[in-house]
Order: sequence, then structure tokens, then C-alpha cells
Amino acid sequence: MAFEDDLRQGKDRPVLIIGSRGAWLAGLMLTSKSPGTGSGRAFMDVGRGPWDRQQRPSQVRLDRLLDIDPAQVRREGAALDRALFAKVLDAARPFLPELR
Repeated sequence: MAFEDDLRQGKDRPVLIIGSRGAWLAGLMLTSKSPGTGSGRAFMDVGRGPWDRQQRPSQVRLDRLLDIDPAQVRREGAALDRALFAKVLDAARPFLPELR
């Protein structure tokens, strides 16, 4: 069955939750669309996983921390293994002073 957006709620966007900041969740954007070189943004490959139904290679954006209202989280896609999660955090630290 094809993915269909619910126009009342907006499109689901994949996010890697890395912790919390007060009452908010802290997350990094996930994408299966290659950002390309020269985008001026920092990305890290995280490979394929159960978070993407089509098993496309994914990247996580390292230079933008998102504040997410826990009440707006609609579903859990998957979890990264601990080693890869630690690599993502280490790679994001130079870009995000909040993580140091």
C-alpha cells in the first residue's frame, strides 16, 4: 500500500531521537534523499534499517537539533544499534554545542 499523507496532520518526517531537553524531545532529521556535496549542511550515513519501509540508505543531519513535542510523535519506526547511535552523537558534537 502506498504511503498517504493525512492533510489534517501534515507529513510524517523521520527523526532520530537523541535525548530530551526539559519537556521536549531532542532529535536529528533523517532523510533518504542524498543531500549532495556542497549543500553547506553536515550529514552522516546511517545505512539501511527498519525505519524505512523501502530499505533505502539513510543519512542523519548533524548540524540542526530539533525540539519535538512528545505529544506530536505518532509512531516509532526503529532504533539504531548502540554503536551506530554513539557514532552519530560523536559526529554531531562539533556542530551542536548543546551536546558537548
